[in-house]
Amino acid sequence: MPAHKTGTAVTKPVGPLLGQAINAWEALRPQQPKRTVQRTGEQVDFLFTYRARPVSSGYINSSIIPMLCRKADVLPADVRGNITSHRARSTIASQLYNAKEPMILFELQAWLGHRSSESTQHYAKISPNTLTKAYEDAGYFARNVRIIEILVDREAVTSGAPAATSTRPKTPARHSSWRQRTISSACGPRSR
Repeated sequence: MPAHKTGTAVTKPVGPLLGQAINAWEALRPQQPKRTVQRTGEQVDFLFTYRARPVSSGYINSSIIPMLCRKADVLPADVRGNITSHRARSTIASQLYNAKEPMILFELQAWLGHRSSESTQHYAKISPNTLTKAYEDAGYFARNVRIIEILVDREAVTSGAPAATSTRPKTPARHSSWRQRTISSACGPRSR
């Protein structure tokens, strides 16, 4: 990828299927002259050109993507708006960030070609599945299961029966106000 508005030239790894499609396209398309990158003055080959001009993102978004959506029987818009080339970039970035073996933020930043990690953070959306797995991996619930078992009468919950009465002796009256204050301070103010 040549230098662009947010970064320098970058080599971007892609999947084998996409690599094969790019090679097939380059073999099929008519020879195009190199174009000058305005930022650097470097002469580069653009992947999508027609009559020595790059194909505009407007044409890609208003013609090519809707045609591909029709061909794939996918709606060209959703609740977030029209499907565009930039939405595809955002979706891929989110998928790479939420993959089984995810890219870390700095790897994703390099892949996207961003100078700033703040720009990358807009693309790095955590999916609900990833958030759930991170929560489970943190072990918070497992560490607190014993406390939960003490506080909840599991038999009453699973059977739907009322909780069994406690066999603990009743707290003497002189300690009940201390116990009530302790419970109230732990649970918040008591309603009167």
